[in-house]
Amino acid sequence: MARMTWTFSPERVDTPDATALRRDYYGDVAGRYWKRHATEAEIDEGLTDDGVEKLTPPTGQFLVARFEGKPAGCGGVLMLDGERAELTRVFLRHAFRGAGGAGALLRRLEDEARGLGARRMVLNTRLDLVEARGLYTRHGYEEIPAYCTGPYMDIWYGKEI
Repeated sequence: MARMTWTFSPERVDTPDATALRRDYYGDVAGRYWKRHATEAEIDEGLTDDGVEKLTPPTGQFLVARFEGKPAGCGGVLMLDGERAELTRVFLRHAFRGAGGAGALLRRLEDEARGLGARRMVLNTRLDLVEARGLYTRHGYEEIPAYCTGPYMDIWYGKEI
């Protein structure tokens, strides 16, 4: 039997695949927060001026994950300073979860951050995103003091990379 393959490639945030994945990501996390499906208008509003233009070298990087060639997920790193990168917008579509892609995506994002000069990765998330929190702790992230504030931030993690 052929082995199923994941690929991860840097991609502009405005390509059709990257845009669709970013919309799915926002719809998923907003819908979970609101405990209902996010509307297209709410997704449009949430993605307006969300800072993704910084997810390109030298300030960051955005990756699209593909499983057997199909767009399955995404993630980004944003340089906060000369040694710290922030992990952001890590997402796998539900149909692709459980196939090993999340951990592989996380490792590739850490590689990208190191390539940009980062020695430490930090992130913030919400308590209700239990799958994400589990992913991060399984991969060596530990709870740290808050390094930023915002309405959708409950817990912060960090890791030397």
